[in-house]
Amino acid sequence: MTNLAGNFVLDPAHTTIGFVARHAMVTKVRGNFTEFDSHITIADNIADSQAKATIKAGSIDSGNADRDNHVKGEDFFNVESFPEITFTATEFKVDESGNGSVTGDLTIKGTTKPVTLEVETDGIAEDPFGNTRLGFEAKGKINRTDFGVDFNAPLKTGGVLVSEEIKLEIEASAIKQ
Repeated sequence: MTNLAGNFVLDPAHTTIGFVARHAMVTKVRGNFTEFDSHITIADNIADSQAKATIKAGSIDSGNADRDNHVKGEDFFNVESFPEITFTATEFKVDESGNGSVTGDLTIKGTTKPVTLEVETDGIAEDPFGNTRLGFEAKGKINRTDFGVDFNAPLKTGGVLVSEEIKLEIEASAIKQ
């Protein structure tokens, strides 16, 4: 990947920043954020690379408007007071083929905690318009209550309505600037 040194941004039309939560202890709910900005700088020495993403919390889309409106409210993200979720990379442990981990500071609802994402590079290609694209996947998990996102409801059968563990799933296409 050293030949890819340079600045990149995530292509919103070809990138998904998603999550998975367990619902009612029996199924999973998937969703994603549709509005975000990013900047990735890949250095000649990959360990010196930088990345930052800012996500509009109100752009959540789980395929259900009522659920999305609830999650935007005070019980979950409280988007009026905390309109952005940010991730700033602090450590790159990625090999020359682009696989490894990226650790960074994730901020949700004003609370910042370290999160490690496992990264796998899918490929590098020049698209028909002359853009150099870097495709990658990143996966991790957080405990949402660590960030003050602690709404829940007990179930009569035991357990709770929404899992504390949230899986993060990113499918990305980054364009070299």
